[in-house]
Amino acid sequence: MLSVSHRVCIYCRLSCRSFASITRPPTAPKPSPDVKHIRQNPELYAQNCRDRNYPSHADSPLKIQQLSDELRQIDHQLQPSRSRIKALEKTIAKLQHQATEPQNKDQEAALRAEAQELKDESLALTTRKASCTEQVQQLALSLPNISSSHTPIGSEPTLVEYLNFDAQSPPAWVHRPDPSRSHVSIGSTLGLIDFASAATTTGWGWYFLIGDGALLEQALIQYALTVARRYGWTPVSPPSIVYSYVAEACGFQPRDQNNEQQIWAIEQSEKDRAKPQRSLAATAEIPLAAMHAGRDLEPSTLPLKLVGPSRCYRAEAGARGVDTKGLYRVHEFTKIEMFGWADNVPASSSIPSSDDLFNELLTIQKEILTSLRLPCRVLEMPTTDLGASASRKLDIEALFPSRMRGETLEDAWGEVTSASICTDYQSRRLGTRVRGGTAKDSRFPHTVNGTAIAVPRVLAAILENGWDAERGVVVIPEVLRPWMGGMEVIGK
Repeated sequence: MLSVSHRVCIYCRLSCRSFASITRPPTAPKPSPDVKHIRQNPELYAQNCRDRNYPSHADSPLKIQQLSDELRQIDHQLQPSRSRIKALEKTIAKLQHQATEPQNKDQEAALRAEAQELKDESLALTTRKASCTEQVQQLALSLPNISSSHTPIGSEPTLVEYLNFDAQSPPAWVHRPDPSRSHVSIGSTLGLIDFASAATTTGWGWYFLIGDGALLEQALIQYALTVARRYGWTPVSPPSIVYSYVAEACGFQPRDQNNEQQIWAIEQSEKDRAKPQRSLAATAEIPLAAMHAGRDLEPSTLPLKLVGPSRCYRAEAGARGVDTKGLYRVHEFTKIEMFGWADNVPASSSIPSSDDLFNELLTIQKEILTSLRLPCRVLEMPTTDLGASASRKLDIEALFPSRMRGETLEDAWGEVTSASICTDYQSRRLGTRVRGGTAKDSRFPHTVNGTAIAVPRVLAAILENGWDAERGVVVIPEVLRPWMGGMEVIGK
């Protein structure tokens, strides 16, 4: 339970909680952005920022290059000064061992004055060098990952395929729009969801799942874990509170200072201000990524595949409307997240790569949603939709009858899963390395992550797509029935 001095609040400005300002615990690993690659390819990174809608970061690559040039100049300036200081100190030491002569004392004083002047100049240069180094580090850490060649540039996704859906023969409800075919209406009528009580206990954006609604949540959790385990993913029950620097290292940061952050930070009392900040995890991806922070992984243990059920907490800012009505966009929910590390080796290698792991994520997601009988479409997401960490992202959207507007289905689609390749973005910021093997002795592994089940949205999609208006029941997908006591329908 959170005490009075640890109330939950939203922080929503990158400038308030940047890598520089977030207090890190002593155990936090030192981040290692690829400054060399940025310095050598400033326009590549600048254009990437523009493509990904990070306008305030587009000048950072050139600044990094300029600061790096200044650092080299400082090193060049420091070398003769340091050599001269060493020579002066040796000469002064010799004079001190010689007989005491007035001219020696005068010479020693002159040499000491020269040495002190050089030390003052070197100190100023060293201070500037430390400042430049820190600026380079912070600017490099703020840049988004380089987009994959698979990622469409712009704001329009690319359709990959449909699941349980034929565009030429859409579901019957498309031709007979029914306002009551909403999970809010269905869930309230069948006594599965209670929004009013949650508004009293916590506020809008929270909910109670009741009776068969609560059972359906647990059935989805168990089914998703069962499928993931069959593919060799190890279940992990992660903590819901993480150090704030971990969330930022995973890429949960605004695109600019005017965008709101979706992370809920735990407010600290005045006496705890200097202690490391903590946040509520927006997804199990964050604590799972940090499980191996600051550690070395053996090549033989890769790929390492984890699947974690957890409660997730998000501010989910935005005007209330179709996206915020009901279960589609809520502040707290249960999600099963898959997270994996793959060795950073050439594509020609026989060792499983992050692409292989990414494809396995998609296979699991498609199997789960296909078996739930949900009409879905798979999208290759564009650059403007990618978070800071993702190099490539595919979303799967389900059809929600309640989201349909007019005669077009476009508005009826809603995201239910996503899968991302983050290359070495997260491992560099969390200090996770691979040592040994046939590749370089030390390298940063690639990470991938993907949703197995986001319970509220999938539950809502099941209620709306499984609704039988004539009987007043929801047909339960067959694969979930073992965890529902064999029930075939919810309702009378």
